[in-house]
Amino acid sequence: ASIVGYARSDWSLDKFHQFLRDHLSSSGPDGEKEKEEFISRSTYVSGQYGSPDDMGKLHNILLDLERENQGPRADRIFYFAIPPFAFADAAAAIGTRAMVRSGGYNRMVIEKPFGHDLDSYNALAANLSKYFAEEQMYRIDHYLGKEMVQNLMALRFANSVFEPLWNNNHITSVQITFKEDIGTEGRGGYFDKYGIIRDVMQNHLTQIVSLVAMEPPVSTSAEHVRDEKVKVLQSMDPIRMEDIVLGQYVKGQDGKPGYLDDDTVPQDSTVPTFALVVAYINNRRWDGVPFILKCGKALNERKAEIRIQFKKVPGKLFESSSPNELVMRVQPDEAVYLKVTAKVPGFSLETAQTELDLSYKSRYADTRLPDAYERLIFDVIRGDHSLFVRHDELAAAWGVFSPMLQQLEENKVPPIKYERGSRGPAEADALVARHYTRDADYSWTPKQPAA
Repeated sequence: ASIVGYARSDWSLDKFHQFLRDHLSSSGPDGEKEKEEFISRSTYVSGQYGSPDDMGKLHNILLDLERENQGPRADRIFYFAIPPFAFADAAAAIGTRAMVRSGGYNRMVIEKPFGHDLDSYNALAANLSKYFAEEQMYRIDHYLGKEMVQNLMALRFANSVFEPLWNNNHITSVQITFKEDIGTEGRGGYFDKYGIIRDVMQNHLTQIVSLVAMEPPVSTSAEHVRDEKVKVLQSMDPIRMEDIVLGQYVKGQDGKPGYLDDDTVPQDSTVPTFALVVAYINNRRWDGVPFILKCGKALNERKAEIRIQFKKVPGKLFESSSPNELVMRVQPDEAVYLKVTAKVPGFSLETAQTELDLSYKSRYADTRLPDAYERLIFDVIRGDHSLFVRHDELAAAWGVFSPMLQQLEENKVPPIKYERGSRGPAEADALVARHYTRDADYSWTPKQPAA
């Protein structure tokens, strides 16, 4: 296989190879050797994204590489790590001048953002579909490649203990949280065009919602899984304004800058860096259960997790016990743990909350977890769409968020200011408290591998 970098910068091959050396990591005893072998397979072509002539030049270089490799056939994967405004023009130039015409496959990997709202997404999809069929497109969401997100299906459907409880008869709320302790440094101008809802919530968190809430698929094949995910998204109402809290961070106590201190961000920007919404799924399984989606930048910690809280034990026996929770820690310190109430050792019947804990660092200490992109690119090569977003999935997700985004932007709704390094706006905690019972005396500590 050959790797070809294509960009507008007028770089020499030596400069491109040095760029790869500076940015590629390696591990294991043969890591550096494998890294250099990868670099030796890489070359660079300079050209404009939408230029048919430049793509024709790329096509000729690919033909030469394919003849050198002498494989049984030529397959091409085009990875669109380019600005969103260039997607349509690049697809047109590749489609007319740089695709394999016989004997092999052409596949396109496209990164978010997939449009700005439902209308812009539909326009983008229409343009791309002129040159690439749905089965050739891989809309990548790297969160779907994370180990714990992939584990969702196995936990749900390979364990009979969970399915009878996985409904509104037993669950009071579902929380999906994405927190970053860094701000938008270095990309404030880009971020201001999209905001946290488009950057994180409409894609990463909504994809997790569909996996948590979907019905059992017929099989684990890509289309069967995605069919069920689409049904969840189509059952969600557009987000209501009363179910939203938006925030924007200001300078922290440590003196680190606020969002508006970035010179690339307009001083009157109302773009949120924090968002919490409460969504509902209108089907028999989930009717009335709040799905609390929270994401933000410049918060007090880095964490992504799925938290399912069950109803309290009825009656007066152990009435002071806290609700059970099933928590799937996506990052860091991947883990699954079930919060349970147990008797404290000793002569009394005093109880306390503890956990049944599967911490990956402890249980799988000698197992290497593949990076999300590593897994996803491998799936593109072997033609597996299971972890990629289908066209109707994306349209349904935009249908949930577009009306809210339109109202926010038309009315220029000001976000609540929160201090950098904090939990976010206090109003967000107040909204969560209406749906979730927090045990202030409990905290989870990830297990570490044995020495």
